[in-house]
Amino acid sequence: MNKINIGGVPEHFNLAWYLTLKNGEYKAEGINLRWHDYHGGTGQMCKGLRDGDIDLAVILTEGIVKDIIAGNPSRIIQTYTQSPLIWGIHVAQDSKFNTIDDIKGTRAAISRYGSGSHLMAYVNAKNNDWDLKKDLNFSVIKNLDGAVKGLTNGDAEYFMWEKFTTKPLVDDGIFRRIGNCPSPWPCFVIAVREAFLKENMEDVKTILEIINSTTSEFKNIPSIDRTIANRYNQELEDVREWLSLTEWSQELIDKKTLNKVQDELLHLNIIPEKWAYEDLVYKV
Repeated sequence: MNKINIGGVPEHFNLAWYLTLKNGEYKAEGINLRWHDYHGGTGQMCKGLRDGDIDLAVILTEGIVKDIIAGNPSRIIQTYTQSPLIWGIHVAQDSKFNTIDDIKGTRAAISRYGSGSHLMAYVNAKNNDWDLKKDLNFSVIKNLDGAVKGLTNGDAEYFMWEKFTTKPLVDDGIFRRIGNCPSPWPCFVIAVREAFLKENMEDVKTILEIINSTTSEFKNIPSIDRTIANRYNQELEDVREWLSLTEWSQELIDKKTLNKVQDELLHLNIIPEKWAYEDLVYKV
């Protein structure tokens, strides 16, 4: 049985992977798929792909595009979540800051350079007409637990993370959310190491067929809202709102969308150049 390693964030977006693994659907096809939680997010997963620790990743679109252009020998093989990610902009509960204007020029907590929290800080700055050189400062905090410590201890002033994941921290009075910043593109894609793909094309196709079958009917799974609420410590009303806003995809990201991502990253000086569509994706 072929062992394949896949990484992703331990959040509600990836429940479909947990369900298919729990049901033994990959093993039934002769695939020993092993899931690895990446609490550090996209930057940590990019390193995992580069180092060969994982073969596939469910990863933020902007993060993997940046890293492929920076030399990560991987390709995007599918859009996973078609809808944008809604990034909440958070401060500590007792912070003196109350608006997005208040945090201009202060330190953003980021999981690591090249991560989604790093790149989206640029998008938020651009949206608010900030000076990208003067008004953006960063403090590396590794993960969500690090953000809680960092904001509480004053090591950073604000933190951007998916708003439903951080909602329990807002409800518990640890964070305050002072705004939202939706990503201007589909949020998650599936990426694979090129070397692995060449040797395991049929297994990759099978994995996609299984996960796509589940995501295409995900919202119709009985009591899926309660399952998510219980597993991820979410309020039922928040889960239902998230489900209403989220759309999965079973298709490869299109050229127009990928150009939009690159145009934005180039404008923000996050990538040095644009790449051809064919050099970023692979249609399996």
